[in-house]
Amino acid sequence: MSSDLSLYRPNVGVVLFNSDGLVWLGERAAQTHGPESAIPAPYRWQFPQGGVDDGEALEAAARRELAEETGVTSARYLACTEGWFAYTFPREIAKGGRWLGQKQVWYAFRFEGDESEIRLDQHEEIEFVSWRWARLEETPGLIVPFKRDAYLQVVEAFKAFAAA
Repeated sequence: MSSDLSLYRPNVGVVLFNSDGLVWLGERAAQTHGPESAIPAPYRWQFPQGGVDDGEALEAAARRELAEETGVTSARYLACTEGWFAYTFPREIAKGGRWLGQKQVWYAFRFEGDESEIRLDQHEEIEFVSWRWARLEETPGLIVPFKRDAYLQVVEAFKAFAAA
């Protein structure tokens, strides 16, 4: 990974904990074309995440992404990471693109709504086809390998909120 973080797209990630300390995971919609179409099914699970609009505050971006991708608005702020966690795209994804990868600030929220609030069709571009609650420590094994180190950092940062 390059040490020049200006080459990485600004992004936020969200870890949504339920009252039992489990985390929300979404199964990414399978892509029919492009470099990510080859991601094997076991690695399609991830946390909500997305880009930061120009001038947008990071927490506002995290809440927007959470609402767009999951429908969830009943979420209480718990914590955020200090500084950026970055990952580099594989060559086949980065090829010809503007960014080497993504740099992310991660937010932990506590879900305070009813599960009926969770709707995956709240945005025109549907990110996830299904969802489930999981243990935080499971997540690095469910994400595409190029994001795994970032997820290990997220687990370490938010383990105090997780189920024992």
